[in-house]
Amino acid sequence: MAGGAAGPAEVTAATALGRGVLHQKAAASSFTLTRHEPPAAVAPFADFCWILRWDLRGRPPHEQTILPHPNVNLVFEQTGAAIYGVDRRLFVRRLKGQGIALGVRFRAGGFRPFWDGPVAALNDRTVPATRLFGPAAEETRRAIMAAPDDATMVAHAGQLLGSARPARDPVAEQVAEMVARITADTSLCRVADLAAALGLPVRRLQRLFTDYVGVSPKWVMRRARLQEAAVRAEHGGQVDWAALAADLGYADQAHLTRDFTATIGVPPARYVTYRTTTPRVPRAKP
Repeated sequence: MAGGAAGPAEVTAATALGRGVLHQKAAASSFTLTRHEPPAAVAPFADFCWILRWDLRGRPPHEQTILPHPNVNLVFEQTGAAIYGVDRRLFVRRLKGQGIALGVRFRAGGFRPFWDGPVAALNDRTVPATRLFGPAAEETRRAIMAAPDDATMVAHAGQLLGSARPARDPVAEQVAEMVARITADTSLCRVADLAAALGLPVRRLQRLFTDYVGVSPKWVMRRARLQEAAVRAEHGGQVDWAALAADLGYADQAHLTRDFTATIGVPPARYVTYRTTTPRVPRAKP
């Protein structure tokens, strides 16, 4: 997903769901997703707030596969409030009945000022929000679930984060820009090239990413390329995979195919018609 203009942007077409949401045609018929600008108090730290709604009453459950981004999320739903670290593999969220969830997606590196330690410690983990915010996390969750509209939901989340807002961290903001640079240029595939462009030693760059993002620059590069490949595959029709491989910095089509298949579970050419039901690491997460 990516931030947009001010105000919500409701999902009405598969391509509006954003990068990382796999099998988007099926997804768009099963739930809606709205994105909102983060409250001003947390804007330096967060990309956006998102609200997920589904109503599958009388329909089979929907299992949504996600190819995660290098971002920490704070999520509020009926079952609780939790902090989700970066998932390094695929995960699935199973939706059934009727429900709603609100999440705050932090900028890559943007959660580090809230967290007492390297963000890598959160990788593949879910931590109760009360650990960081105390009883106010549960109070906020109840208020969000009872809120009459999206704006009120977002405001409640903003109040909680505003009460714990740390000082702005220039390094966190610099790291966020580094990640943005990688995701904007999917042909960037060598850590040494990024380090040279930034004027940093490779080891320093890697330590920054471990501390602030949780994953390595190489992981972020690879994930951005695979998300771009999935977006192209979602469009169906004829895709020049050899040309796409070159665009994304792969040595050849075979390397793209191997990388895509190893991560997503099927070759790119079969992706559109394939629906995975057994991801590598199933986890219940929005």
